[in-house]
Amino acid sequence: MDRIRLAVVGAHLNGMPLHWQLTSRDAVYVGTAETAPSYRLYAMTESVPPKPALVHDASGGTIALELYELEPAHFGTFVAEVPPPLAIGTVTLADGSQVKGFVAEPRAMQGAEDITALGGWRAYVAR
Repeated sequence: MDRIRLAVVGAHLNGMPLHWQLTSRDAVYVGTAETAPSYRLYAMTESVPPKPALVHDASGGTIALELYELEPAHFGTFVAEVPPPLAIGTVTLADGSQVKGFVAEPRAMQGAEDITALGGWRAYVAR
């Protein structure tokens, strides 16, 4: 079967606290990319470990991300562990292609800080 391509933007990035959830499922690193210029990134409040929320917004910008591929069975077990208000949806990349990736329900933005201008989670964590 074909592997499923997954975009990650926060705590699952290489070197971040939840990256092990990918490596423990034999995820294959594909490379870095950016979203299409129609997303906003928010630093959610009260999230342990700290996590961002990616939200589609036509007035947004591009957000840095990493791409991984997983076997369908591993993808399924990974998705089953995604806690609300996060979800796995379809993310459009800068090149126009679409992949599965983390997205967020509107409630994720309540009290969250808009960090879109930083261009990604690593820049937010580094500041």
